[in-house]
Amino acid sequence: MSFSSDTKAELCMSIPDKRCCMLAEITGLLRCCGSVRFVGMNKVAYRLVTENAAVARKIIRLMKEYFDIRMELNISKSMVLKKNHFYEMIITEDMRCEAILRETGILRVRNGFNNFSFEVDESIIKKKCCKRAFLRGVFLGSGSVTDPGKGYHLEIVCANPVFARDIQKVMNQFRLGPKEMQRKDTTVVYLKDSNMISDFLGIIGASKSLLELENTKALKETKNRANRVSNCDDANIEKTISASQRTIEAIKKIQRVKGMDWLPPKLQEIAVLRLEEPESTLQELGQLLDPPLGKSGVTHRLAKIEEMAAKIKE
Repeated sequence: MSFSSDTKAELCMSIPDKRCCMLAEITGLLRCCGSVRFVGMNKVAYRLVTENAAVARKIIRLMKEYFDIRMELNISKSMVLKKNHFYEMIITEDMRCEAILRETGILRVRNGFNNFSFEVDESIIKKKCCKRAFLRGVFLGSGSVTDPGKGYHLEIVCANPVFARDIQKVMNQFRLGPKEMQRKDTTVVYLKDSNMISDFLGIIGASKSLLELENTKALKETKNRANRVSNCDDANIEKTISASQRTIEAIKKIQRVKGMDWLPPKLQEIAVLRLEEPESTLQELGQLLDPPLGKSGVTHRLAKIEEMAAKIKE
């Protein structure tokens, strides 16, 4: 199973304790994986479709708990490659479909006529706990989250831009900072920041997935930090070797043209030592002198040798 499927499976294991939260989660689910069907004169049915078996079971359980209706589950295979299964549930007129759509805010009466609304009914998500339940339903209905080992991306696909903006409003109340983009004929609300994705998972109650994401993120940060240190060490080694080679060439030039006795005693001492210890660091060279000399002192003497060598014409 994917990380996204595991997250949904975790969220499907429990049912909200409060009826207000049940309604909020049902509202999110119905809006994100459902569509209206007209079945005769002024009669409607509502069709829910998902590719996730756990989500289908939770929809059936929620509808039984809250509305006391028994929904039938139809399973069919995808026409493309015939690999994935689709789980279909229908709320019929006999199941009080119109009343259910009104209670979830999908159907509203205006001027004596039924009107379908894309806006979320504010009374359903008035409480903070209901906002959490609504976002959970929305994610279960049309959300997905990338495996944190591969990257950080969480998205909710919306068929309508008005509904997408309402989702963003709710997410912004939790300071998540969602963004949106158009993908064909849908509006996608998404998060790219790993901290925001962690917060979202915590808000909707996916504590196990949240822990897995945080562990993966910590491991990746540790590896990145180790790589940075390693790269820095490699760069310092290269820098040290390059400087050592440059100094050795200067000493050999002096040795070849002028002779080592041409150098003052202190410079001659460090020059001979550098030829004998080409791979030693400046600090190590200083410790080999008698008396020992600090890194800055060694640097100064070697720089003086290079300066003197530069003035010699062969």
